[in-house]
Amino acid sequence: MSDLYLSHIRKWFLKSPPAEWLMRGAREMLIGTLQQGPIPKHVAFEMDGNRRFAKNHQIEAIEGHHLGFEALARVLEICYKCGVKVVTVYAFSIENFSRPPGEVNGLMAMAKVKLEQLVQHGELLDRYGACIRVLGERSLIPADVLPFVDRAVEMTRHNKDAVLNICFPYTSRAEMTSAIQATIAEFTSAPQPSKPPFSQSRIAQKIRSKYSTRLDSLEPIRETDVGTGSDVDDSMSSTTALDPESPRLQSTTAKPRKLPNPENITADTINSHTYTAECPPLDIFIRTSNVTRLSDFMLWQCHESTHIFFLKCFWPEFDLWHFVPVLLEWQWRQKKLLEKESSQK
Repeated sequence: MSDLYLSHIRKWFLKSPPAEWLMRGAREMLIGTLQQGPIPKHVAFEMDGNRRFAKNHQIEAIEGHHLGFEALARVLEICYKCGVKVVTVYAFSIENFSRPPGEVNGLMAMAKVKLEQLVQHGELLDRYGACIRVLGERSLIPADVLPFVDRAVEMTRHNKDAVLNICFPYTSRAEMTSAIQATIAEFTSAPQPSKPPFSQSRIAQKIRSKYSTRLDSLEPIRETDVGTGSDVDDSMSSTTALDPESPRLQSTTAKPRKLPNPENITADTINSHTYTAECPPLDIFIRTSNVTRLSDFMLWQCHESTHIFFLKCFWPEFDLWHFVPVLLEWQWRQKKLLEKESSQK
């Protein structure tokens, strides 16, 4: 009996009602068990391997991408059902624009289809109260794709319990550049300190000009003998200028404001200007297809407590049975971390 024949029998059995019922029950029980331990708040997926999966199974590349979208729908339901609050996926890299025009156009057409499918499958997002956020360089999105982006965001804007971040088009270097530019703009736009309204030299000058006929017989006026202040309008009298109780003096005097110090710019300052500023810290980073690099994805968000997993399976193959070992290992590491912290107290 050939392997292909056995594969068809296996698929037929798994799709039969009894098998589906058993599998659904097993999944629910497994997810319930996982929920007894700590659950990550933020998980990122680098969805890699759609084309290689299609090539290995001798199907069209476009079909591999469609199967990849089905995997995303499965993963979202698993994550949200477990209690994950934020899921971030890498949908399109800015570097992909360097590919041949025909391929780029095909990817953009596929982006429209996937975004439309997300809207059509909105019951999944509504069920778990998840909103869609598209992160990246909006100015690079083609005009015919933008309406699909805006519609997907608008249709889920009312959901407040969870988030689906779609990075499109995106690279971490572009995100960090944008965050640094926004940070510098915030610091340099701080208001300049106001000058005090009266200066010693100007007051002395006004007094000399008004009483010039008497100055010859008087002792020279020293600037140190006159109250502090700054420049004053020529129409203002010296009497008003010298009166510290003058309402005009009180109303025009402003306390100098201290300009921000560049040394005050911290990692938290830049983090507040990233695309994921409103999201919890990244707990788990997963990349499929046995590629062991980040490929300019979530470089800023991958901090010392982020657990990175490189899996051998292609993205269309990813499901609960691949996610469970990852989540169990993360829970085990969290337990060890808590034990270490407790022992140090």
